[in-house]
Amino acid sequence: MDAFYASVEQRDHPHLQGKPVAVGGGGKRGVVAAASYEARAFGVRSAMPGYKAKNLCPHIIFVRSRFHVYKEVSQQIRNIFFEYSDLVEPLSLDEAYIDVTENKKGIPSATIIAQEIRKKIFEQTQLTASAGISINKFLAKIASDINKPNGIKVIHPHEALAFLEQLPIEKFHGIGKATAKKMHAHLIKTGKDLKAKTKIELAQLFGKTGIWYYHIVRAEDHRTVKPNRIRKSISAERTFSHDLSQMNEMIDAIENIANVLFDRMEKVQKFGRTLSLKIRFNDFNSITRSISFSQDINDRNTLIHESEKLVKEHLSTDVKIRLLGLTISNLSGLYDTGEQLKIPFPPQEG
Repeated sequence: MDAFYASVEQRDHPHLQGKPVAVGGGGKRGVVAAASYEARAFGVRSAMPGYKAKNLCPHIIFVRSRFHVYKEVSQQIRNIFFEYSDLVEPLSLDEAYIDVTENKKGIPSATIIAQEIRKKIFEQTQLTASAGISINKFLAKIASDINKPNGIKVIHPHEALAFLEQLPIEKFHGIGKATAKKMHAHLIKTGKDLKAKTKIELAQLFGKTGIWYYHIVRAEDHRTVKPNRIRKSISAERTFSHDLSQMNEMIDAIENIANVLFDRMEKVQKFGRTLSLKIRFNDFNSITRSISFSQDINDRNTLIHESEKLVKEHLSTDVKIRLLGLTISNLSGLYDTGEQLKIPFPPQEG
């Protein structure tokens, strides 16, 4: 979907149409959840602090998020996908992979299917969508961003290798700013440069991810579209209205967050063995600290106790905290193949 949250707000509030809109908090501590294309023209992006967005675009309009509305619209759109295929893998409320190799309507062209889907989305929601079409997930994802907004891009099998060779490394899905900077330092600026590196060289530079880079630049991505994505973690976090600098404030805050997290774990009946603490300081720098256990954390008091221990071990009163968050991972059921051997090991930090 094109600027999904912001587009929904512009649709529902006509006075916002054609204007720079940011969904999220515009106050001193607010963060942009989504920006309209009019706001993006000024450099406003999601996850940007509200004050920075205001500096870039003084006439920007901030609106409160309405996630219950976005979820409803997302379900409308998903229902359209299911008219064509049951192989739909949602990535978020506004994005999904769809395998139409064998589709319900017997349409031989993925391009025709994409055109029909986009037309139905607009007719039913008055919102625009962009589509990427290719032979695998990686190429389709890249293609989906090329002709945004309201466009289609097809990367045919015979075009794939040449397309990837000329592509700037920053345009490769999954390569962020830090990785791109490291690649530039090793004279890797395009797909062609990346392809010139051996698998061993890339593994030495980037570890296991380097092997992934070796394959994707050759258009090799054998991941299937999985309609039931496995939940890998459960999280809860909170951004505070004022910076926390007292330990008692931090302990109170993490207890509340732990309670929210446990409620979410109970709701989906998933418990895990790794607990991670996310800390964002008032300068927007973030760190994560984790501890793992030999058995699932499936008790509320244990979760609270271990969360408080992480805070006491990794925070002090000489810092100012903007956000705290907790994540539980290594969830039970993720790797179960039958009877499991339980090997006790001491808690480890990482």
